[in-house]
Amino acid sequence: MRSSSYGKLQIIILKIVKSLIVVAQNFQDEEFVYPYYKLKEFSEVYVASSDGKDRFGKYGVPARVTHKFSDINVDDLDVIVIPGGFECPDRLRIDQDCLKIVKDCVDKKILVAAICHGPWVLISAGVTKGIPMTGYLAIHTDLANSGALLDSVNELVVTDHFITAQHYRNNPEFMLAVKDKLSV
Repeated sequence: MRSSSYGKLQIIILKIVKSLIVVAQNFQDEEFVYPYYKLKEFSEVYVASSDGKDRFGKYGVPARVTHKFSDINVDDLDVIVIPGGFECPDRLRIDQDCLKIVKDCVDKKILVAAICHGPWVLISAGVTKGIPMTGYLAIHTDLANSGALLDSVNELVVTDHFITAQHYRNNPEFMLAVKDKLSV
């Protein structure tokens, strides 16, 4: 927020936060729905998939997609959220357009938040080396082998530009950390 005064008139300029959630088929429903609605409280939310078509979670929750990966300009973003579930990140991690978005966000120091198996996408993007991270128990070895500084004790790990969480039960603190990092 920026404030300017002109005589007795004060003008407040608010920055609109822009968030992106990347999805593929069979995301963990709770790891899309909870972040989506929390982000809607303080940001404009984009949802992107490889072809711009809607996707569905493991339990049938729809993700109404607004963009194709190839249409995303990371300069417009403040945060990218990568949900888990097993199949969704497994698909995202082989999508070159999605990986480019992640790499570009990291290069531009845009906040990257990944939960559960979501850090798999960060591994495939080659952005984990030397970064403290966590994720679902089944990917701890993958994180360590990628050069991430695995934190297997804490369920939420927050660094300057990364937020990672282990499980959808961590959604409240995961999204609170996102909101705090964005200073909204």
